[in-house]
Amino acid sequence: MIRESKEFWSRKYRVNETGWDLGQVSTPIKEYFDQVDDKELKILIPGCGNGHEAEYLYLQGFTNVNIIDLVEEPLESFKNRIPEFPKANIHLGDFFDHSGCYDIIVEQTMFCAINPTFREAYVQKVYDLLNPKGKMIGVMFSRHFESGPPYGGDKEEYLKYFKRLYKFVQIEECFNSVGPRQGNEYFIKLQKN
Repeated sequence: MIRESKEFWSRKYRVNETGWDLGQVSTPIKEYFDQVDDKELKILIPGCGNGHEAEYLYLQGFTNVNIIDLVEEPLESFKNRIPEFPKANIHLGDFFDHSGCYDIIVEQTMFCAINPTFREAYVQKVYDLLNPKGKMIGVMFSRHFESGPPYGGDKEEYLKYFKRLYKFVQIEECFNSVGPRQGNEYFIKLQKN
């Protein structure tokens, strides 16, 4: 199988079929970063969509937040909402072609958006982009879907993907998901070997 095309995602934004977009920062991600004191950490949010997490982090004083999305529509929306956000930190392109080194990569909706046949490549790409002892944090679905995207999964499946590359893997049921996602999310935290 192939990944969904740029046109597929672009159309989703054009016709407002963006059910994954909460319209605000995801609560588990917000509460994680509310406990982080180092505002200079280099952060990447892949498949950022409308960038609510990036907006929140930027407004909380995080100085080195980067976002990437495959299509222009959500990035334009983000730029219109936060015109002062550094333009150099907004990346239009394929996450799998992105280069850089990051302290934290935030998983919000990218993992569930790509076809499961690309999950191994995603896990490897995150690993390649993380600095030594870098972390990936975020949320993933704790349920399966008939078809996708979104593509769900379960804890055992996710552990299978991440255990070989990361020395610390924590996958727990979210206790603080927003209403529509209550009971359907894991909070995930990984540290690079």
